[in-house]
Amino acid sequence: MQVDPNSDQGFEQNAQANNEIDKLKQPRVASRRFFGTHASRRSFLGRAGLFSAASVVAGVLDSPFSSKKGEDIVQAQDINRLPNRPFDYKSFVNRAYRVRVEAARLQQSIPIPPHPTNGDEAKYANKIATDTRGLPHNKLGEVDLKAYQSFINALNSEDPNEYEKIILGGKRKLLQPLGPLAVSLSGLNATQLTIPVPPTLDSAEQAAEFLEIAWQQLLQDIPFSEFHNNTTNPLILAAVQDLNRLSAFKGPKQNGRVTPELLFRGTAIYVNASGATSYYTLPGVDVGPYVSQFLLRPVPAGTQSYLQLNRVPLAIPENSFQTNYNEWLLVQNGGDSGRTIKFDPTPRYFINGRDQSEIAHTPPPVYTNAALILLAKPALDNLLAGGVGSPYNPGNPYNNSKTQASGSATFGPGYSQSIISWVSPHAIRAAYWQKYYVHRRLRAEAYGGLVHNNKVNKTNYPIHPDVFQSEALDRFFSKNKSYLLPQAFPEGAPFHSSYPGGASVSAGASVTILKALFDENYVIPNPVVPNPKDPTQLIPYQGPLLTVGGELNKLAANIGLGRDSAGIHWRTDAAASLALGEAIAISILKDEKLTFREKFQGFTFTKFNGTRITI
Repeated sequence: MQVDPNSDQGFEQNAQANNEIDKLKQPRVASRRFFGTHASRRSFLGRAGLFSAASVVAGVLDSPFSSKKGEDIVQAQDINRLPNRPFDYKSFVNRAYRVRVEAARLQQSIPIPPHPTNGDEAKYANKIATDTRGLPHNKLGEVDLKAYQSFINALNSEDPNEYEKIILGGKRKLLQPLGPLAVSLSGLNATQLTIPVPPTLDSAEQAAEFLEIAWQQLLQDIPFSEFHNNTTNPLILAAVQDLNRLSAFKGPKQNGRVTPELLFRGTAIYVNASGATSYYTLPGVDVGPYVSQFLLRPVPAGTQSYLQLNRVPLAIPENSFQTNYNEWLLVQNGGDSGRTIKFDPTPRYFINGRDQSEIAHTPPPVYTNAALILLAKPALDNLLAGGVGSPYNPGNPYNNSKTQASGSATFGPGYSQSIISWVSPHAIRAAYWQKYYVHRRLRAEAYGGLVHNNKVNKTNYPIHPDVFQSEALDRFFSKNKSYLLPQAFPEGAPFHSSYPGGASVSAGASVTILKALFDENYVIPNPVVPNPKDPTQLIPYQGPLLTVGGELNKLAANIGLGRDSAGIHWRTDAAASLALGEAIAISILKDEKLTFREKFQGFTFTKFNGTRITI
């Protein structure tokens, strides 16, 4: 009788077959047990450990290559040992096999952490705290529960046919709910990583996050060059005053206070084994200009070079979307308003929140650009051209070689660009799995609808009082005749839930790779800023020294919080995603390390929480 290879019996037969195959490999180095003698797939997947996956991946536990009593662990140096004789083709193939199996075994050994939620989806029968956009809603924006159940049925089934039965409210489609169920062949899979529990709908922290986004909309046309502690700009000062009255605001602070220079700068959130969360300002993100050097400097791309001038929206009322209730409800139901963004005919450098939101909307290849800028040397005849000429990470095995240089295969220019592209889809899978299968947190635009209905239609949705004590709402109503949260994009947010952020998880993973490959302590030569009088030009920056690591962290924050500036994400979406993307990148770097033949001690860099790690 044919056995289903995906059943427990089939899984065990495959494991036994793999063990028999391995006995034929010479020389034999791999473990006697790759999967466990009698372990079933179901029993493994049900196992949860004391440590979160992110903690294990980040190197909190001992190295997986250390010997443990009672186990036959593969040694990394044995995997990469080649016979001292003319090249043995079969031996190389066997080594490739052992590396792949050992990488899978090490990743499989990471325990599955708990995945708690904030309980809001079960708490509110009308699902007002859950992302339901794209499904049909009533006049208050509350979801049709039959349609909602069709969505949940599909997610619970994991059957592609069931996803075709989801009841939509309009022509727009949900964004790839099956995508995160793809198996990643490198690094950890989605269920092995956890993120902090997001704030509840009625919490002061959720209110504080909403008001920060509200101020980002109100300040979106003020240049970041005015965000300094001596500013006299009344709107910046009003934002600072309002955020400082909020006890639950978790953005960057100096001596416990929000300052103009720290407005809208980047943070990361980590969760430990007990579920406690810690908040960190990204190292270097609070130093110097708001905008990263990697979003300003020209990009030297081989025989080409191009300026990072951006197509930016015009600062006009027509470029604020969903401020009209009928338009807001149409978009919640999956409809299309037919409106489009109107752009400035003159491209310019990134100078304010409106520019930032559009860069995050349709981003250029910012991480590949960053790699090219790092690799290229400065132009001696033009201080505002060329790259930064960053050295490679001090751990690069080619740094001290007398006879060899790095290249595209490992550690060199082509490698750095290709691995950035490789980590992004793996990071997205991890983020989307949390979005669809764990948290389903409501979007900021939907929260704005609850606020508006409480003010206008006298509903009694559980919004924290801090929201209604803010002058930001009065400013919204004065400007738009509604209390809805303005959106930078006609379509609003993509049709998947808010937590965590996809753009931020890619940013976290990509920046982690770059910090692992380049010297993050290298001081960037000839830093630049846009000319305040003419933002189509760059001028030299004068101020504290800027490092590669700090500006890479700033790059991740600029892209992630650009989605907040657009009104489609919360601060915690970005902050949790950076740590999640970092964990995915670390797990992939662990796999990569197994494959190298170079004498390599490991990748060393600084995490978003400021700690040093060696992989």
